[in-house]
Amino acid sequence: MAELASLVQRLEVAVTRLEAVSPGGGGAGGSGGAVSAFVEAYDAVVSGPVAEYMSLSKKIGGDVQKHADMMQKAFSAERQLLIKASSSQKPADSVLTSLLAPVSKLIQEVQSFRESNRSSPLFNHLSAVSESVPALGWIAMAPKPGPYVKEMQDAATFYTNRVLKDYKEKDKTHVDWVKAYLSIWTELQTYIKQHHTTGLSWSKSGPVASAGPAGPAPGGPAPPPPRPPPPPMDFGGSSGGDSGPDTRNALFASINKGSDITKGLKHVSSDQMTHKNPNLRAQGGPIHSSPKPFTPPAPRSTPSPAAAATARKLPPVLELDGKKWKVENQEGAQNLVISDTELKQVVYAFKCNNSTLTVKGKINSITIDNCKKLGLVFDDVVGIVEVINCRDVKVQVLGKVPTISINKTDGCHVYLSKDSLSCEIVSAKSSEMNVLVPKADGEFTEIPVPEQFKTVWDGSKLVTTASEIAG
Repeated sequence: MAELASLVQRLEVAVTRLEAVSPGGGGAGGSGGAVSAFVEAYDAVVSGPVAEYMSLSKKIGGDVQKHADMMQKAFSAERQLLIKASSSQKPADSVLTSLLAPVSKLIQEVQSFRESNRSSPLFNHLSAVSESVPALGWIAMAPKPGPYVKEMQDAATFYTNRVLKDYKEKDKTHVDWVKAYLSIWTELQTYIKQHHTTGLSWSKSGPVASAGPAGPAPGGPAPPPPRPPPPPMDFGGSSGGDSGPDTRNALFASINKGSDITKGLKHVSSDQMTHKNPNLRAQGGPIHSSPKPFTPPAPRSTPSPAAAATARKLPPVLELDGKKWKVENQEGAQNLVISDTELKQVVYAFKCNNSTLTVKGKINSITIDNCKKLGLVFDDVVGIVEVINCRDVKVQVLGKVPTISINKTDGCHVYLSKDSLSCEIVSAKSSEMNVLVPKADGEFTEIPVPEQFKTVWDGSKLVTTASEIAG
């Protein structure tokens, strides 16, 4: 049975690869002809790790499969741009923005799907993809597109590690899914290094790329002819006033007078000046002023999903959903308390600002995500307390906790109890972290968590230690 299952999986991968590069599957994009070397190399990436990722996503099913279908569309849209670049010269920035729009829109759709499915049991899978999908924007990241893809791949590592932790002993398919997905970005970096080292390569010949189609559709009407140019200006003709040689001669004669030109001006007394005589202003009538320069209206841009979510105020949530306590969108709530807890339950706090949350009893884990100035106080946690994408938060343990994880957070104070001094604190991409250790008199000693490190080669491996240089 194991051999049969392996054979079926290999067949699914092969079929997915054929669909990815076939004209009907969106891979060829209707190009119907020979493509350049770097488009063929891109097809190799799509038919390799991307196809394997699609096959495993289909096997997992659910939200992961829906997400993968969106990703396939994004890779196909990027291929269309590569085909255009292979046969066209680089256009102006305004046209380039229009060419990048389809890929950008699909990236936003992938990220929006994750935001609208936070309660999904496969949320870590969705987050891994959502955090790293901006890597497809390498086509606009000159002169270092490769390192940009590496940075986006690293952003997914936190969530892929969680998938590995959850499924390592349960389901090998999810482990293979992580390997296949990460290999997409590894292969893409190699591809970029070989064909687009300093940015997207455009053709040196051919027409300049345009946002629209290259020509009229077959059988369609021909485009209208261009408008005729305006008639040339008649510098010697009439302009609505006195003209001719006599007028011009009179003008030059007046200019040649020099300072005597002002002798013919009429003197205006103070009582005839509008700005010195309020009665003249009160008489009404238009007051003529010099014309103001024209200011074009600012272009209207479509807000991103993240900006749209920020613009609309979501209702606060404090409820038990299955085994998860959901605390979301709390603003200025200082007395949030979760008291009726069980060991199998978890707490997930999301977008809570200027609030205080107290968790009583012993529970499995606590996660606070995207919160600002949140105070968390809890009794006992048997698993882990995670702080992700937060700013200026305070965490206080009254009982015991084995591990506290701090990731992508600026400003985090951790207050330990006497029973939790053996707690492990794991941090990544974070700053301004302090651990407060209790003293015998009940006061706390504040100790900063190192942010600067020194790495040396000892002859066989890299050795990293906290740097003592003040930073």
